[in-house]
Amino acid sequence: MSKRHALIAAAILALTSASAHAQSTAGGWQVKQEWVAAHEAFLAGDALRGRGSATPDEGIAAAYVAAMFQSYGLSMAPGMTSYLQTAGVTKTTLGNNASLTVGGVTLTQGAGLSVLLGSGTAHSGTLTVGGDDPAAFPAADAVLIAPPEGNTGLSWISAAASKGATLIIVRETDALKARAASRPPRPTYRLTDAAPRQKMIDAVIVSAADYDRLKALAGTVAAIDPGAVQRAETTTTNAIGFLPGSDPSAGVLLISAHLDHLGVRPDGTIMHGANDDASGTTAVLELAHALSSGEAHRRGILFVAYGSEEIGGLGSTYFGEHPPVPLTDIVANLEIEMIGAQDPKMEPGVMMMTGFERSNFGPTLKEKGALVAPDMYPEQNFFQRSDNFSLALKGIVAHTVSGWAVTPTYHSPDDDIAHLDLPFMTRAIQSLIEPLRWMASSDFTPEWAPGGRPEPR
Repeated sequence: MSKRHALIAAAILALTSASAHAQSTAGGWQVKQEWVAAHEAFLAGDALRGRGSATPDEGIAAAYVAAMFQSYGLSMAPGMTSYLQTAGVTKTTLGNNASLTVGGVTLTQGAGLSVLLGSGTAHSGTLTVGGDDPAAFPAADAVLIAPPEGNTGLSWISAAASKGATLIIVRETDALKARAASRPPRPTYRLTDAAPRQKMIDAVIVSAADYDRLKALAGTVAAIDPGAVQRAETTTTNAIGFLPGSDPSAGVLLISAHLDHLGVRPDGTIMHGANDDASGTTAVLELAHALSSGEAHRRGILFVAYGSEEIGGLGSTYFGEHPPVPLTDIVANLEIEMIGAQDPKMEPGVMMMTGFERSNFGPTLKEKGALVAPDMYPEQNFFQRSDNFSLALKGIVAHTVSGWAVTPTYHSPDDDIAHLDLPFMTRAIQSLIEPLRWMASSDFTPEWAPGGRPEPR
């Protein structure tokens, strides 16, 4: 047995032994902070090297989650012969000779063009000017945007992508220039068997002067050529556990999180991802722990930890394309992401729910005692930036809850166990148990509000 697999076995043994002493008090199931801390110690510890997307480290994290599901008495999902669901992933690494052509103007990488995100494919679209309000960006394949100085532009790029843009041309800001200079474009990834259908995004930076030149060419064709690229094949892994219900016709709840993070930087720094999203994975595990206790609920419950969220939501996309139960049976999806810290703007103990007003799911959970409230950052488009969106595009009422979505530790080396608020995490998980137990036992089915369901891209 390898040292890393021995660590998994020891962690599972410790947690299983601890759960054997769980107490169901008069107030119901009680989540213990030491259980939360134990999951985090393994998932966000040095041994898993930051759980890089579609890496063996992600696979070990998935194996740990699957083993815990089994230890809690969960079954394999219908039709599956394992607690693990794997998918092929194609990794594309860009060269340094991309080019952008708009009308008669051509900009090349290193000579007027910087690549922030690159799909590795050549494509084109009619150039449209985005305007000053990201919420009002047009639905277009190629969009020209100009975020204000001091803005990294990432939320603007996300807003354009959410409207279907696959080629996003961004006027430079100092923040974007610094980002592009310090980080080469990350490799891009796509599900291997979905490559012909899956849209990929190119985001490129141009100077203010070139932005003005291209703006004058709006309405003409903008085309991106990636130049030389390298491709390699890898695998991503979802962990799936199933708690059968007493009434197969009552539908299934889906409770999910993503288990991957950013892995190891080239300088050897481990990006532990204790909050993003070991905290959500821990919540899924402890909700499975709690909800598997006692009598069966009317509805079945699927517990899923997705791989490869950080490289484009690939695990959740694959799950949506290969669900173990018909998607029409899934009555709602609660995604849990970054509940390891409390937003100081929120009421004490309360999490935000993305897209709260889009359906009656969040308000009903809140009414039943869940510590959730509306998203305070609609301009950040968080509803579209988590794994819930893959399911929402399929028509499933799906939302994400977060503790502090704009935490300063986001995607930084400081997202480690030392920066977690374990008491807040424990209370947040606790607050979800009885509302979800009620929903699993009732005939209430969440519904989209008028205009709340997102349209497929």
